[in-house]
Amino acid sequence: MMRSLYSGVSGLRVHQTKMDVIGNNISNVNTVGFKSSSVTFSDILYQTTKSASGPNAETGVAGTNATQIGLGATLSSITTNIGKVGGSQRTDNAFDVMIEGDGFFVVNNGNGNYFTRAGSFQVDAAGTLCTATGAKVMGWQVDKNNPNKTAMDTVSELKVMSPENLISEPKGTTNSYLTGNIDMNDTQLTSDAGRPVSMSFYDNLGNKYNASFKIVKDEAADSSSQFKIKLADITDESGDSIFVKKVVDDDGTVTYEASSIESFNFGLEDGDNTTVEVDEKTGEVKIEMTGFDIFFNGSTGEFRGVGELPAGDEDPNESLSFKVNSDPADRFPSIDINFSKLTMFSNSGKSSVVANRGNVEDGTGAGNAVGELSGVSIDQAGKIYGVYDNGDQKLFGQIVVATFANPAGLESVGNNMYAATQNSGEFDGIGQDVTSAGGSFETGVLEMSNVDLSSEFTEMITTQRGFQANSRIITTSDTLLEELINLKR
Repeated sequence: MMRSLYSGVSGLRVHQTKMDVIGNNISNVNTVGFKSSSVTFSDILYQTTKSASGPNAETGVAGTNATQIGLGATLSSITTNIGKVGGSQRTDNAFDVMIEGDGFFVVNNGNGNYFTRAGSFQVDAAGTLCTATGAKVMGWQVDKNNPNKTAMDTVSELKVMSPENLISEPKGTTNSYLTGNIDMNDTQLTSDAGRPVSMSFYDNLGNKYNASFKIVKDEAADSSSQFKIKLADITDESGDSIFVKKVVDDDGTVTYEASSIESFNFGLEDGDNTTVEVDEKTGEVKIEMTGFDIFFNGSTGEFRGVGELPAGDEDPNESLSFKVNSDPADRFPSIDINFSKLTMFSNSGKSSVVANRGNVEDGTGAGNAVGELSGVSIDQAGKIYGVYDNGDQKLFGQIVVATFANPAGLESVGNNMYAATQNSGEFDGIGQDVTSAGGSFETGVLEMSNVDLSSEFTEMITTQRGFQANSRIITTSDTLLEELINLKR
């Protein structure tokens, strides 16, 4: 009878533990990235009252089985259902990230690296990406030799909004190209003003300027498909010529003189140096230059070359070099102006030529002004990019994941975090790109709890009945003991 009492007690204990686990699961039904747990029982010690015996051929007696009495149940394991992915919850928050596939985010709370599936991140006062509980998100930093990729190295904290990331440095324009059509019958081509073409560009400090070119018909040429391009002036963002300095005397008299920028280079390779003159009374800019030829095929209207036509089988020149001379000399970079996209077709005497910043093939070298950080985005590989109001984009780092041979062996430490154990496998300190195993990140989405309420309530019912049945063992055994004590009456 005493054995049945203690068996009932052990049953109560394990069912109470299972109810504790169910309660924890249900309480975390809306916890981001939570992984539910399940309980398994096993029987424990047996008391053998009669050992098994084998058959005896001499006596003809058959074998008998052992007689054993079990002594109750014990807790076998509490297993985290870590491989079951929870549902997706859309948040549209740029810093909310969900892992599609295996792996865990690597975070550090100051005591070491931990792992989580909860991707609800934010940025602290130092600009560091972190969890809601203050653990820093770890990842790879930008490669020092290539700002467009990350270096696969020991994980470190990701400072996505550090002071140096709040500003995008300006870049001087190094490439430009002309597109459009020149109609040989355009009357503007024969006037002194010519056909105007405006080209904007930036210096290395981020200041924007506008170069005013003019295209005129080459009257000295025998061919009607040959034109010249000349520079008329260069103005700053206020519309004032950079070659002119305005001087106001004490009596209010206004005169003009040449500024510190007195010349520019324009032409093939390094370009020919041209000095600019300024009218002291009117401030008018005078640029004396013959210009450079633009050649077209008179039969097809296609572009043939610029500057000069090649001899023999040599490739034609497609570009002219343009550079403003200043002090310091490297304030204005040399700009390669490409003309290969121009055509010469008839268009009712109307020409249309536009100058575009950037390389004719891929748009690089356009230059830009200084930019302020306007947004942050995370792509499917976990690369974090800053977007600036000048159109620039900069890589800040990359979120990585950690994978384990036995993720169910991780130890839960609270705050949606897990710690590596001997049975889970060790973290190598580097992690891996989430896409290397076919996974990806989804931004603006969170992984919800994987708790299945229908399953939990069913388990609750069976657990309650199990607890109830074990309690009946105790009360019934007590009744038997009471009857035994009453035998002496």
